[in-house]
Amino acid sequence: MSVLNGRWRGEVVLKRDVFSTIERGYFRTEDGEVEAVLRRIDEVPWWSKALAHLLFRRERRALTRAATLDVGPRLLYAENRMLVRRWIAGVPLHIAKPQGDAGYFRSAKAALRKLHRAGVTHNDLAKEQNWLYADGRAYVTDFQLASCFPHRRSALFRIARYEDLRHLLKHKRRYAPEGLTPAERRVLARKSLPTRIWMATGKKVYYAITRGLNVTDREGRGMRFMREAPAIAARLRSHPGVRDVAIVAFPDRRSGTGLYAFVEGSADDRELSDFLGSTGPEHLQIVDALPRNAQGEVRNEILELVALNQLDLIGSLVKTDSERALVAHIVSGRRNLRDRFAF
Repeated sequence: MSVLNGRWRGEVVLKRDVFSTIERGYFRTEDGEVEAVLRRIDEVPWWSKALAHLLFRRERRALTRAATLDVGPRLLYAENRMLVRRWIAGVPLHIAKPQGDAGYFRSAKAALRKLHRAGVTHNDLAKEQNWLYADGRAYVTDFQLASCFPHRRSALFRIARYEDLRHLLKHKRRYAPEGLTPAERRVLARKSLPTRIWMATGKKVYYAITRGLNVTDREGRGMRFMREAPAIAARLRSHPGVRDVAIVAFPDRRSGTGLYAFVEGSADDRELSDFLGSTGPEHLQIVDALPRNAQGEVRNEILELVALNQLDLIGSLVKTDSERALVAHIVSGRRNLRDRFAF
């Protein structure tokens, strides 16, 4: 199937759910090919089409208004069911984990200020994957829930702007709490009235619906990850040839959310697959050692990028030569090559 009259060359599927498919690849412009991201809603189920189109239009409108702000991806192309935005070579916040990086959060606050001055509120900044870390700067992405206001004086705009800021400050509290000012702490302590009502009522309904649809968790990994991964990991750890296990999620064409198990040990992967039976993950890779930080914790952020085939983003996360060699060995044996494209 030809996509965008041959101007699109896909590389990797980044995400797939009932509202859209997101691919990373290259888009041909008048100045040549550029790295870009395609969102397409032409293959969503019939029962989610109305909402998918609504979310698509919101993103297109917000990206159009924010085109010159340099706070998010630039819109390169848009039609009724597909849009292409420029790729930002950044790492999602939950992977970058900018501990103590006050400069990053100054940049994030400045980006938010620009967006709000343009009359745009993002409305989905509680998700860490919607914040990117690129060369120390903050960018925002995924504008499906964004709102564009004709006037910045409206009460609804002021509430949405306040909630955008409050969600940013929650991330700052997690990664750089020493940089919080007294005014920022006051914002964190006070949710807006619509938010308090939403949390007491609609949010519970929302969680029930998204869990039923198997859509996502806080970091976009899917409810399947939350339900099945712990049991699979526990089963694998019970095998005598396994020292440790790390399971990450990735977009899968058949199930929506796939599971990828990295197993540290001496067991054979066929042996482990038989050991798990039908409850196993889509991909299982035996590794000599899992990458770990100074505290001995597995660096799942690196393994997530391996599972997603976003290999070019790994370099900024690797700290030492020994870790680089270890990760290179894992990358060379990676299993998820099916979604390296596409339609």
